Amino acid sequence: MFIEKVRRTIKKYRMLDKHDRVLAGLSGGPDSVVLLHVLLQLKKEYGLDIHAAHLDHGFRGEESREDRRFCEGLAKKMKLDITCKEVDVPTIARQKEISLEEAARLERYDFFRQICSKKDIKKIAVGHNKDDQAETVLMRAIRGSGMTGLGGISPVRDLAGLTIIRPLIETTRREIEGFAKENNLSFRHDSSNDKLIFTRNRVRQELIPYLEKNFNPNIKEGLANMAENLRLENEFLEKFAKRKFKGMSRVKTNELAIDIKKFKKQPEAMRKRILRSALACLNGNLRRFTYQHWKEMEELIDKRPGNSIVDLPGGINVIKNKTSLIVQKEAGA
Repeated sequence: MFIEKVRRTIKKYRMLDKHDRVLAGLSGGPDSVVLLHVLLQLKKEYGLDIHAAHLDHGFRGEESREDRRFCEGLAKKMKLDITCKEVDVPTIARQKEISLEEAARLERYDFFRQICSKKDIKKIAVGHNKDDQAETVLMRAIRGSGMTGLGGISPVRDLAGLTIIRPLIETTRREIEGFAKENNLSFRHDSSNDKLIFTRNRVRQELIPYLEKNFNPNIKEGLANMAENLRLENEFLEKFAKRKFKGMSRVKTNELAIDIKKFKKQPEAMRKRILRSALACLNGNLRRFTYQHWKEMEELIDKRPGNSIVDLPGGINVIKNKTSLIVQKEAGA
């Protein structure tokens, strides 16, 4: 039974506690509509206080406005409060020189944070599923991601003091659509999901079907299982690296220093994780760091003379002196 499967996922990852206040992201698509129905069915069991949120990304004109009206109507039918907002993601993407997908993601979670702050909500539920997981892992493999990236979408993730939960992460898109059909749930179709200009759509519509046909009919299941295994191993190594980082660093506001002698004694794989901990400590955007950035830092540490510097995304500077590696974040960055 679909609800029982989702309930097991929630318990497995401890996604919900009694009397949680939950913000549910509602796009109007099948995933988010089913997610909202599942939360409503669990409302009494957990004593949940549910608020819905809908963001119009400004991609599709009247179609987007219809999505908003649909979500507002659905929330009213379910007797839930909903907060809606419209943003011009294409313009934001051009201004920040990032992809449309990245701009949309940043704006969406910023919107969620604003609502949570106003309404004293600590958990945000979003509708990612097992198919999304497989697609994400493939996209990251194509980009050459390491273990962290290949760990895929985390079922539970911290976000600036908030908790992102993904109750549908172990259910397939087919199961979600089957639940919607069985329960006569209506939803919106996002036409942008049909456009092959977006990498995820090409992976979904071209690459995965090709792999299923020619290599492994269960490729999505395999990728999702791999992601879970790598995520568990990565979480262990990250915790170990953070302990190492604390033992060799001094942290101040917008600056920290890492003891180079202690740092160089670490295995190469651990050195990279320690640097990630340092950057995360200064709220650096790790999503923008490339393999080339890591190679520049390695060269700085092992080969360059004292007082050398490497500039990194997000206003982060790394400076090498005789005894320390100084990591700074520029004011206002």
